[in-house]
Amino acid sequence: MFVPFNPRHHGSPGARVAAAVLAVVGAMLGAGLHANRSLSASTPWIAIAVAGIVIALGLVVFVRFMSEREERAAAASPDESDNRHHVLLILIALVAGLVALGLFVALTPRAAASQEAMAAPAPVTQSAFILTRGADTIIVERLTRGRSSITGDLTIKGQARMIFTAEVAPGPFVPTFTFKAWGPGADISTTPLQTGIQTMTADSALITIAGAGGERRIARAIKNRPIAIMNNDFATTELVIQRARAAGTPKATVPVFSLSGGVQLDMTVEFIGADSAIVGIAGQVTRLGIDQYGYITGGVLASQNIVITRVDGAAVDKISIGRPDYGAPAGAPYTAEEVTVKTPAGHVLTGTLTLPKGAKGKVPAVVTITGSGQQDRDEYISLVSGYRLFRQVADTLGRRGIAVLRLDDRAINGSGGDVQKATSADFADDIRAGVAFLRARGEIDGARIALAGHSEGGMIAPLVASTDPKLAGIVLLAGPAYTGRRIIDFQLKNGVMGSPDVAADKKDSVHKAVVAQFDSSAAKSPWLTYFLQYDPVPTARRVKAPVLILQGGTDQQVTPDQAPALEQAFKSGGNKNVTTHVFKDRNHLFLNDPSGFPGGYVKLKDGRIDGEVM
Repeated sequence: MFVPFNPRHHGSPGARVAAAVLAVVGAMLGAGLHANRSLSASTPWIAIAVAGIVIALGLVVFVRFMSEREERAAAASPDESDNRHHVLLILIALVAGLVALGLFVALTPRAAASQEAMAAPAPVTQSAFILTRGADTIIVERLTRGRSSITGDLTIKGQARMIFTAEVAPGPFVPTFTFKAWGPGADISTTPLQTGIQTMTADSALITIAGAGGERRIARAIKNRPIAIMNNDFATTELVIQRARAAGTPKATVPVFSLSGGVQLDMTVEFIGADSAIVGIAGQVTRLGIDQYGYITGGVLASQNIVITRVDGAAVDKISIGRPDYGAPAGAPYTAEEVTVKTPAGHVLTGTLTLPKGAKGKVPAVVTITGSGQQDRDEYISLVSGYRLFRQVADTLGRRGIAVLRLDDRAINGSGGDVQKATSADFADDIRAGVAFLRARGEIDGARIALAGHSEGGMIAPLVASTDPKLAGIVLLAGPAYTGRRIIDFQLKNGVMGSPDVAADKKDSVHKAVVAQFDSSAAKSPWLTYFLQYDPVPTARRVKAPVLILQGGTDQQVTPDQAPALEQAFKSGGNKNVTTHVFKDRNHLFLNDPSGFPGGYVKLKDGRIDGEVM
C-alpha cells in the first residue's frame, strides 16, 4: 500500500503518526473491498475503490501541507507549533478513522444484504392455479406463500376438497405436512372426511391419517430429504423447482415423497432458458413457465390436454369451480326438482328428480346407480371433457315420458353417510331408499320402477333386484360377471403392460410392485375387501326382473367377455327375459374408442355418448 513520506522531516513524530493513520485507512479499505469480492457484476465496486484511493491521496496531500506549515511555525514559535501539531494530528486521525470505518462497515454488510435479497423468495403472495380442459375447469388450487410455510386450498371438480399446510425449511424441505379433506360440495365447517399429518426425519416419513374408519399410521424409509408432494398440487412442485435451480445445473433430479402412494420417487427438472422448465415424474411430463423465484406462472400438461393458468392478488377469491347445473335444459319437456332422500341408516342423500311435463296419470321411473369411487349424481368424470352419463340418461328418458331419480353418492355435495366403512352392500341400501322415495311420490307408478347402474352400479342393481321382486327391470351398463379379485388383477396388469411410460424390461417388476402396494391398501379398506371377494353370479341367479345388459366392445376395465357370462348367470336362475347388446368400438364409458385402454381416456375429445347407446 502507499504510505505518505515527508523526505524533509522523515524523523518528525507528526509525519510518523500521519503515516500510521493512513496505513490503517488503506488496510481497512482493502479489507472492505476484499470482503466484497463476491459482489455481483452490477455492484459499482470499481467506483468504490477509486473513491477510496482519492480519499487516501487527499489525506496525503493534506498531511504534507500541514507538515510544511509545521516547519514554518516551528521556526517562529516552537511551543505554539507543538500545540497546533497535536490538535491537527488528532483531527486527522479522527477524520481518517471515521472515513475508513464508514467504508468498511457500510460496504461489507450492504454486499451481504444484497446477496441475501437476491436469494430470498418473493414477499408473501396469494395465488391460484386453475387447471382447465377445453372449456371445463377441473381443478382450482388457491395458496398463500410465506417464508416458512405454504397454505393451500385444493378443489377437484366432482371429487374432493383439501386444505393443507406445508412447513418449509431451508433446502427447501418440508418437515411437516398437514391436511384436511372433504367430499365435493361439502361445507368446510363440517367435520372433514379425513385429516392427516406427515412428518419427515432424516431417514423416515411418518404418516398418520384419521377418519370415520379410525386412525392408521404408515412409516416409510426415505433418503436425501425428499420433498412431500400431492397429486394435482403445484405449490409443492414450486419447491421442487427451487431446489433444482439451487443445484445450478441445466437439468436436476429432486427426490420427492408422494403422500397419495406413500412412496419416494424422483422428479426431473430441466430448465429451458430462464423462464420455463420441463418437469417429469412417473412418465408424466409437464411444461411450466417460471419466474425469477422459481414460482410457476402457467403451463401445459399435454398428455391430459390440461392448461395451467396462474392468477394473483384479489382475483383469487373470485375463482371457483362452482356447483354443476343439475337442472333441466331450456325447452326440455320435463322439470328438474332438487330432492333429499332419507335412508334407514340415518343419513340423507341429495339428488335430482326429473318429471315429464303434462303427464296424464302416474309415470314410470328409473333410479340411476354410479360406478366405483365417490361420484356425483351425473357420474361426472373429469378425464373426459363433457362426460355426464346419467345427465344424458335422464334427458333421454325424460323426453320419453319416464321420470329419473339420480342421487349423489355418500359424502358428495350434500349427501351424508359413512364412506370409510361402507361396502357395495351398503350402497345397495342407499338405492333401496331411493326406490322407496319414488314409491311414496304421487306422480310415480310404484309398479314401474327400474334401476340403471354403470360399472359398480351394474353390480349393485342385481343386489337390490334380488331382494325386491316388485322392480320392473334393471339395466346394467358394463356390469361385472367376475369376482373383484379377478377384475382387479386384470386391470393392474393391463395398466402396466399397456403403459408406454414403463420400459419393457421393467414391466414385470413394476407390475409386482403395483400389486403389492394395492394389496397393502386393500387390506385396510372395507369396500375393497368386500369387492375383491364378491361373486356376482349367485346374486344374478336370484333376479327375476327383466334384465338389459349393455357392454362396450373395447372395454378394458370390465372386459366384453363378461357380458355373455353375466347373461348366462341370469338365465341359469330361470330368468327368461335377459337381453344383451355389445357396442362395437365403445370403451368402458360407452364412448367411441377403438383402443379402449383407460390410459387413453384423456385423449378423447367428446364426452357425450352417442344416440345409439342412449
